[in-house]
Amino acid sequence: MRIRLSLVLLGWLGLAGCDLSATYAPATADLENKHVHDGDAARGFSLVASGSYGCAACHAIPGIRTPKGVAGPPLAGMARRGFIAGQLPNKPGVMVAFLQDPPALLATTGMPNVGLTLDEARDVAAYLYTLEQPDAE
Repeated sequence: MRIRLSLVLLGWLGLAGCDLSATYAPATADLENKHVHDGDAARGFSLVASGSYGCAACHAIPGIRTPKGVAGPPLAGMARRGFIAGQLPNKPGVMVAFLQDPPALLATTGMPNVGLTLDEARDVAAYLYTLEQPDAE
């Protein structure tokens, strides 16, 4: 038992000196890489604001007055988050794929497939990466 505990502690000590921030929070240090190729943030805003896909029914979204859903996380500061849906790396390609078909990337997600085309997913992703935290100046 002591040997097993010693090995576990040794393993933890070895990891303590490692900087895993780039692995486990890839988006937080690299905001300039939140560019979505062929994405148009203005069109993305129009898609979200139109209500056609029901985004605001589940999410609080800066600039979108009503409703302010609480089933999904607020979308302010999306570019600064390390993860999408708490598990996927927050990178533009992953964001676009997730918006197109969330359950295909993460079967346990509560976010439904709302039928965004590839172009629409790019536009919405580009828009999401423009959203600042509410207290940002």
